Amino acid sequence: MPPTGRYGKFRPRHLYADRAYDSKSHRSELRERGITPRIARQKTGHGSGLGKERWIVERTISWLHAHRYLARRHARRADIHEAMLTIACARICLKQLQHFC
Repeated sequence: MPPTGRYGKFRPRHLYADRAYDSKSHRSELRERGITPRIARQKTGHGSGLGKERWIVERTISWLHAHRYLARRHARRADIHEAMLTIACARICLKQLQHFC
């Protein structure tokens, strides 16, 4: 049964992953789904270029973890946690936009 609703409609064109996911089965599964794998090869030197894209995501996650409330997950309800996550994202965006003004 295909996914319905808002989930399942977005399909990425590329998937970036580190060396832990380098296997023929992972690559073939992604290709069957129409996704181009960008997975670093095992036993190769660093400098594959994947870090340039992954660094942005990892940096943003570390910014979110800087907010103690989110890092420790004080809220039991998912809606409150999502609200706090939204506030943290807004603060991060505000801080980044202040560099341009």
